[in-house]
Amino acid sequence: MIDETLLIVDDDEVFAEVLARAMNKRFARVCVANTVEQAVGLAGVEKPNKIVLDLKIHQSSGLDIIEKLCSVSPGVAIVMLTGYSSIATTVEAMKLGAINYLCKPVDADELIRAFNEASGEQSSEIPSSPPTVGRLQWEHIQKVLSQNDGNVSATARALGMHRRTLQRRLQKRPVSH
Repeated sequence: MIDETLLIVDDDEVFAEVLARAMNKRFARVCVANTVEQAVGLAGVEKPNKIVLDLKIHQSSGLDIIEKLCSVSPGVAIVMLTGYSSIATTVEAMKLGAINYLCKPVDADELIRAFNEASGEQSSEIPSSPPTVGRLQWEHIQKVLSQNDGNVSATARALGMHRRTLQRRLQKRPVSH
């Protein structure tokens, strides 16, 4: 993969930069875009082979630009990232041209595996067990928190829980799959 170009599209600038540093060892060139406009512009200029695309970019959806990215950079492989997942957005992303769909947090090795699995270099393993109830709860809390733009009080009201209880749960690390 070292001779390829990777474009990372995520409005979380810190996450995007950390991921870019991790991916620099694996790609000849790594570009970062924090807005939809930057993403389309960089894709047209850099012609990346691979794109890591966040589902939610500010007030926009990454789903809305998949086709545009594929048209300005033909043959590009897109892996969609999200802070929460749903079957509907996974199916929609795949229909639009994404090759894989991962839940954050992800590391460089997981992304490389996602690109490799889609290209047939490795076989996909089916998890031996479904996600735990704790993991599903954590993902739901993250989804509602995202919908409330990080407002803990509004999220607690939407979830029907006390704000301090929610704050304690948010301080814990994500539950493993």
